[in-house]
Amino acid sequence: MIAILSDIHGNLPALEAVLEDMEPYPISKVISLGDVSGYYPFINEVIELLHKHDATNLIGNHDRYVIDNTECPRSRSANLALTYQKSVITEENRAWLKQSSPSIILGDASFVHGGWDDPEDEYLYKVSAGYFERFDEKFFFCGHTHVQKHIHFNTGQSFINPGSVGQPRDGINTAAYALFDEKKGEVHLRRVAYDMDKVANKMKKLGFEEKFYTNLYIGARIGGNIDTIIEETPLR
Repeated sequence: MIAILSDIHGNLPALEAVLEDMEPYPISKVISLGDVSGYYPFINEVIELLHKHDATNLIGNHDRYVIDNTECPRSRSANLALTYQKSVITEENRAWLKQSSPSIILGDASFVHGGWDDPEDEYLYKVSAGYFERFDEKFFFCGHTHVQKHIHFNTGQSFINPGSVGQPRDGINTAAYALFDEKKGEVHLRRVAYDMDKVANKMKKLGFEEKFYTNLYIGARIGGNIDTIIEETPLR
C-alpha cells in the first residue's frame, strides 16, 4: 500500500497527524506529490520527517521557487512565506528538494504535482476522460489545487487528487491524503484533524498577518476562497 501526500507546505503538525494516521496500515512506500515548501514555517522539520520515512518527493512549483531562489508570479502572500523559508532552510534540506523528480510511473499509476502537460504548475480544476485517453496508465494522481477528489471515468481510468496535507482549500479543514492499494487497484481518501493552533502561534511569533493562518480553520485559500474540482463531460 502506498501513502500519497501532497501540498504539505511546511505544516509540520498536519504532517505529523497524517503519519500517525497511516501507522495501522501496511505502508510500503510514501510519495509526496510536491510543494513541501511554501506558506508555513516548519520547512526543515517537514523535509527531515519525510526523509526519515524515505519518502519520494515530486517537485512542485513552491519547491522550485526555493531551489532556484525565484518568486511566485501570482501571489505576494506566497512570496512573503517563501522569503522566510529561503532564509532558514538548510543546505542539506535544499539538496533533498533539488533531487525531486518531475513525475514517476509505478505500474499502472502515474504521479505528478500539477498536471501531465505541465508537471509543476498546471491546475486541473476541470478534468475529463479525454485528457487521460492518450496515456496507458489507469490511475492518475496529482496535487496542486489542494482539493481532494476521486473521479472514475467510463474509460476505466481514474483521476485522484489526495488533497492538501498542509492547506486544504475544499472547505474542509482537516489534513487530506490518500492510500493506494496498488495490488487491488483501490484508492482510499483520508482526512485527519490536527492542532492548527501550533501553526497559528508560530506564524504569529514570526510576525505574519492573521490572513496567513486563519484560512486553515475553514479549509480555504489565504483570503478565504474555497475551490472545487469538476468532471467535464463531452457535448452531445
